[in-house]
Amino acid sequence: MLEPGQIYTIPSDLSFVDTLADGILEHFGSDPLTLSRLTVLLPTRRACRSLREAFLRRTGGRALLLPLMRPIGDVDDDELILGDGLDTTALAEMADLPPPASDLRRRLLLAELIFRHSEKLAEAEAGPRDRSTPEQAVRLAADLVRLIDQVHTEGRSLDDLDNLVPDDYAVHWQQILQFLDIVRVFWPKVQEAEGTIDPGLWSTRLRRIQITSLKKAKPEGPVIAAGSTGSIPVTAELIETVLSFPNGFVVLPGLDQHLDGRAWKAVGDSPTHPQYGMFHLLKRFGRDRSQVSTWPVMLDPDHRRAHPDRLILLSEAMRPAQATDAWRVVPDMGQDALDGLSIVTCATQGQEAMVIALALRKAVEKPMQRAALITPDRNLARRVAAELTRWGLQVDDSAGQPLTTTVPGSFLRLLLEAMERGLAPAALLSVLKHPMACGGMAPASFRAQVRALERRVLRGPKPAPGFGGLLALVPDQNEELTAFIETMQDCLGPLFDLFQAGKQPLQTLVKTHLECAEALARDDEDTSGGDRLWSGDAGEAMVRFMMELADATGEDLQPISGRDYVGLFDALLGGQVVRSRFGTHPRLSIWGPQEARLQHADQVVLGGLNDGIWPPEVDADAWMSRPMRQKFGLPPPERRIGLSAHDFAQAFCAPRVLITRAEKSDGTPTVPSRWLSRLDVVMDAAGLSGVSEDAVPWFAFEAALNRIRGEAVPIDRPAPTPPVSARRREMSVTGIETWYADPYGIYARYILNLKPLDALEELPGASKRGSIIHDALERFTKQMRSGPLPDDAYERLIECGRAAFGQEIYRPAVGAFWWPRFLRIADWFIRRETDLRASLVASFIEEEGAFEIDAPAGPFKLTARADRIDQLADGSFGILDYKTGEAPSSKAVVSGRKPQLPLEAALLRHGGFRSIGRGEVSHLAFWRLTGGDPAGKIEPIKVKDMDKLLDEAMEGMQALVARFDDPLTPYLAVPRTAFAPRYNDYEHLARIGEWSAGGTGEDGQ
Repeated sequence: MLEPGQIYTIPSDLSFVDTLADGILEHFGSDPLTLSRLTVLLPTRRACRSLREAFLRRTGGRALLLPLMRPIGDVDDDELILGDGLDTTALAEMADLPPPASDLRRRLLLAELIFRHSEKLAEAEAGPRDRSTPEQAVRLAADLVRLIDQVHTEGRSLDDLDNLVPDDYAVHWQQILQFLDIVRVFWPKVQEAEGTIDPGLWSTRLRRIQITSLKKAKPEGPVIAAGSTGSIPVTAELIETVLSFPNGFVVLPGLDQHLDGRAWKAVGDSPTHPQYGMFHLLKRFGRDRSQVSTWPVMLDPDHRRAHPDRLILLSEAMRPAQATDAWRVVPDMGQDALDGLSIVTCATQGQEAMVIALALRKAVEKPMQRAALITPDRNLARRVAAELTRWGLQVDDSAGQPLTTTVPGSFLRLLLEAMERGLAPAALLSVLKHPMACGGMAPASFRAQVRALERRVLRGPKPAPGFGGLLALVPDQNEELTAFIETMQDCLGPLFDLFQAGKQPLQTLVKTHLECAEALARDDEDTSGGDRLWSGDAGEAMVRFMMELADATGEDLQPISGRDYVGLFDALLGGQVVRSRFGTHPRLSIWGPQEARLQHADQVVLGGLNDGIWPPEVDADAWMSRPMRQKFGLPPPERRIGLSAHDFAQAFCAPRVLITRAEKSDGTPTVPSRWLSRLDVVMDAAGLSGVSEDAVPWFAFEAALNRIRGEAVPIDRPAPTPPVSARRREMSVTGIETWYADPYGIYARYILNLKPLDALEELPGASKRGSIIHDALERFTKQMRSGPLPDDAYERLIECGRAAFGQEIYRPAVGAFWWPRFLRIADWFIRRETDLRASLVASFIEEEGAFEIDAPAGPFKLTARADRIDQLADGSFGILDYKTGEAPSSKAVVSGRKPQLPLEAALLRHGGFRSIGRGEVSHLAFWRLTGGDPAGKIEPIKVKDMDKLLDEAMEGMQALVARFDDPLTPYLAVPRTAFAPRYNDYEHLARIGEWSAGGTGEDGQ
C-alpha cells in the first residue's frame, strides 16, 4: 500500500509513466470516483500526454475517468483557475498580477537600453567606432533575458545585484556590473511603464499563488508530484507542499539506490552528477536516501525494462570523481547487464545518421513498437529525419524546424538581402527565383521574365544600384523587359526606398517588409499574396512572428537604418521554430534530452555521444563570472551537465538502447563523451565485453544502401564524332588556335551552338575589357589612318573610348576599374603612336580577310579579323594584335601552338585581305594594353625566317582541317593537356575534372 507523506522512486530501468500508471490503477483504480479525484503533478505538458497514453496502454483503450493531470513547469493561468479550485484571495492575487511581457517586445526594449548605454560609453571613452549595432544589441539582449529569467527562476531578485561589490572584481567585470544597471535600475521602470513583468517572475509568482492556495485548500483527494527532481526552487517548494498533505505522495525519477554512502555524500558536491538535484531535494526535505521507497508496482517482473545489473553498471559509471578509487573493486555484474545495449562508433556524422535511420526503421516494422532518437545535436537530428524520408517516413521532431530554413522564412530573408545589396544581381535573382516569387503574374510567365532579365541585364558586370541601374541596361528599348522591371519596382520599390532613405522607424520597416513580401508573392490568382505566403505550418508560424514583431515595435524604439534592420531581423528570427502538426509517423520520434524526460519508447537511440555535444560544453556567462554567480546565489554552470547526465541515465536503461557517435564531424576529429569513457572503464573492470558486436549489421546495411548497383565504369574522355556535313567548313584564325588545343570547344561552340553566359556581378574581365578597348582603338585609328597625329589626339581617343564603353560605364565595376585603366592606356597609346607615325604609310584596322583551301571534304575557308596591319615606309607590313591580358610568347608562336599572327600574315601574303592586296610581312608583335604599370608594352615576335614560319603555319592548318574531314576523327576534350587553353568555357560540359582524375592519358593527336 502507498503511504501518504512518503517519497517513492521509480528506478531508471522501468518506464516511468507506465509504472506510475500501473501503481495509480492498482491503488486507486478500484473506485472510479477516487481515481477522478486524484491530482497528478508532472514536469511538463508532454509528460502529461505521455501519462494519458500510458493509461490507455494499460487499460487496452477502454473508457476511464482519468486523474486530473497538471504540468508543474508549463504554468497556465487558465488551467490554474479551472483546475485547482483557487480561493477568492488567490483569484484576486492573480487578477492583480501584471501579464508577462512578450519575448520579442522584451528583447527589443532591452536591446534599446543596451544600445543607448553603449552609445553613452562610446561617447565618453572611445568614440563612435566602439558603438554597438542594433543586431549586436539584440543578441546581447537575448543573453540578458536568459540571465533575468534565471534570476527569477532561482528565486532571486535583481535588487540583489547591489550585493556584488564592483571593487571585489577585475576591471572587466566591474564594467559589466555597471552595465547591469540596465536590469537593476532602468529595466523595472520600463516594465512599469509597459504594465508587464518578466515571464520568469510571472511564472514564479503564479506558482507561489498555487502553493498558497493548495496549502489553504488541503485537497481531500490524493495528490502525487511525480517525475520532477526539484531543480527549480519554487518547484521544490511545491513538491514539499504536496509532501505535507495528508494524501500527498512524491515520486522521484531514477533515484540511485546502489551508490555506497561515501559516494552518495560526494554527490552533493558534484553538480555534474545526475543525482545532484535529487540529493539536494532530499536534503531540503530532511530525508535520507534510505527513507525513499520504491514504487510498489515495480515488484512485478513483467514491468522490468532492462536487466537489473544495468542499474549497477550505470551507477558505477556515473560515480563522483572523488570516489572513483572504488573502481579497483567493482560490484559483481553479469553479462546480462549488456542485454539490449549496443554502442556503434561511426566514421562520419553522415554514416551515423544512416545507422540511426536504419535502426529506427527496423524498430517500427514491429506492430505497436515505438522508436525514438534522443540527441541534443540538431544537425544530426536533421540528417536522420532526411534519411528516413527515403522510406517515406516523416518523423516527429520535437525541436521543430528552424523558421529561417522554411520556405517563407528564407523568402523574407532573401528579400532583405536583395535590398541590403542594392539589388545586386546575385541577391536579386535569389529572391526572384524563390518559389514564392510571382509578382502578380502566372508562375510560368514570371519565371520566363526572370530568365530574360538575367540573360539581358544581370549577366556581366554589376549594374548601378537600384531599379534605375537595371532600366539603364535594358537592351534596344525592350518594352516587355522594361515593363517587368517596373512591375518589380512597384512590388519592391517601397522597401528599397526605405533602405536608401537612412534611418526609419522599426515599425515602418517591418510593415513595409511585410507588404512588399506579399506583393512579390502574389500570383495571377491570389490578389493579396498572403494566401500563398502564409499557408501551411511554416507560413502560419512566420506570419505569427511578423505580427508579433510588428506589435512589439513602437515609437519608443529609436529609428534604425535598413542595413541594421537586416541584422536585427536575422537575430530575432534565429530562435524561432515551426513544428509539423500532421503527417508524421505515430510511432517515430526525435526528442531532445529535455523532451525525452518521462517519455516511453521500445527502441531508444542515443545519438551524438561526443564531448561538447552530450554532455554540452559549459559556456562562460557573458554577464557574470563564476565567483559572481556564487555570491549572487545562482547555481554553478556545471549544473547543466548534471541535468543532462540525468537525462542520459534515464534513457540508458531502456530495454533496447543503441548508442552512436561519429569519429569525425565536418572533417574534424571528435572526443567520445566522458560517459562512454567511464562506461568503458567500468566494463573493463567488471570483465564485461561484447557491447559493440551489434555494430556489424548496421554497417553492412549502410554499405549496401550506398553500394553502386553494378560495376563502376570510369568515365571516358568525350570523343564526339559528328558527321562531316555538320562540321565547320569555315574557321577564323583564333578558332584554329582553339581547334588545335581543345577540339571539344569547337564542337560545343560551332556544332552544338552553345554560347557561354557572362558571370553574375562579373569583375573586370579580360574578354569584355579587351572588346571595349579594341573598339575604342578601332574608332580612333579609322579616323586617322595615316599622317601625324593632331594636337588633340588624346582628347579624340577619350571620346572614342566613351562611345565604346557606352552604357557599360554606368556599371559600378566598369566605372571604377576599367575606365581609369583606359585613361592610362590612352596616354601610353598616343605617345607610342606619335613615334610610330614617322615610319608609317597607313594603318588598316579590324580588316577582314579570307582564304580558301582545298580539303578532303571540300573547300575550307580560313577567315581573319586583324586588329591592326601597318603599311611601313619600306613597303613591308607589320601585323599587330592588341592584348589586354597575357600575350603569347615568341616560343609559343614559332612552335605553332599560337598560330593566330602567322596565319594572318600568311593570308596577307596570299592576298586574303582584299582591301590591302598581297604583301610581305616584316614583323609581328603583340601590344599589351593593361592600364597598369606600365600601361602598355610592345612585345615583338622573334622570328629567324618569316617565310618558313608562315609556310609551316599554313601547312599545320591544312593538316588540321584534313584530319577533321575524316568522319572518324573525334572532337576530343583537351587532347594535349600541356597545351590546354587557359580559359575553357566548356570545361564543365566536357567533365574534364572527372575523366582526367581517372588517369586518362593524352591522346597525342
